[in-house]
Amino acid sequence: MALQLQQAGHQVLGIARRRQPELAAEQWESDLADPLPVAARLQDWLQDPARPRWQSATLINNAALLQPPGPLAAGQPQALSAALRVGLEAPALLCQAFLAGTTTVPQRRIMNISSGLGRRAMAGVASYCAIKAGLDHLSRALALEAPNVGIVSIAPGVIDSDMQQQLRGADPTQFADQARFQGLKDGGQLQTADATAAALLRYLERADYGQQVIADIRDA
Repeated sequence: MALQLQQAGHQVLGIARRRQPELAAEQWESDLADPLPVAARLQDWLQDPARPRWQSATLINNAALLQPPGPLAAGQPQALSAALRVGLEAPALLCQAFLAGTTTVPQRRIMNISSGLGRRAMAGVASYCAIKAGLDHLSRALALEAPNVGIVSIAPGVIDSDMQQQLRGADPTQFADQARFQGLKDGGQLQTADATAAALLRYLERADYGQQVIADIRDA
């Protein structure tokens, strides 16, 4: 998404664990499992008086960690804590920093990348389900608090990603839906990351963006 936004002429700030060499934009290598310093830095960056005045600004939250699929009780507490911090605490803090740091920007939008698993529970991925459900409800509440900001929590469909590979490679004795995810791959039902990014960015540009807070790209 960042690369496509850059190619379209937008100013991009990327926050991720690793720099993307193909992205000629400002990038912060940051661990979102420790989100407080990142959020503080973002708010300072947004409020820098030397920065040109923007007519629009958008925050896209797309970071997530998936624990090894299996029962919650069998997992490692450290991995659970990191997943919750990256997937829910960090987006909440970044939303707070963005909203506080862009009060003078005329048009503001937030896109939180959710998942169907936030709306339909599945055994073996309890933390991920909880994180995405929390992201949906965070978006609902923020939309009530900031009615002049377009806020959407959107499920992006099923993408051929590292996370899908992790689900396919799970131990079926620990993750009963492993065969279902293998079937999606075998049946050619996975979207490419580039196609998904393009669809999400088209949705972001809609005139009615934010009128439906909880969305699914497959229904767009």
